[in-house]
Amino acid sequence: MTNEQLDQFRIQLEAERASLSKTLAASKESAKGMELDQTRVGRLSRMDALQSQAISQGANRQIAAELEQIRTALERIASGDYGTCVSCGKEIPLIRLEIYPWADTCVQCAQRNSSASSSKS
Repeated sequence: MTNEQLDQFRIQLEAERASLSKTLAASKESAKGMELDQTRVGRLSRMDALQSQAISQGANRQIAAELEQIRTALERIASGDYGTCVSCGKEIPLIRLEIYPWADTCVQCAQRNSSASSSKS
C-alpha cells in the first residue's frame, strides 16, 4: 500500500471519527433530558420513554464500538500494520478497506469469526 493510500485512509477514518463523536455527544445529550417521574407522566408515556432510552443506549453502544474500531485502525496506520489481517497475517484487499476502512481482518477470517460467533449462540 502506498503512503498516499494510507494518508487517504487516515483522513477518511479521522473524518468518520469526528462525525461519530459528534453524533454520540448529541445523542448522549438528548438522552439526558428524558423525564421518567411517575407523578408527572402516565404509564404509557413512561414506557415509550424507557423504550426510546433503551434504543438510544443501544445506538450509543454501537457508535462507541465503531469509534473503538476506528481508533485501532488509526493505531495500525501509525504502527505500519494497517491493511494486514490480524488473524492470518495476509494482506487485506484494498477493495475491502475502501468499503470498510477500519477492517482488521480479511474476508475469509471475518467470515470464519462470524461463523464461530453464531455457532456459540
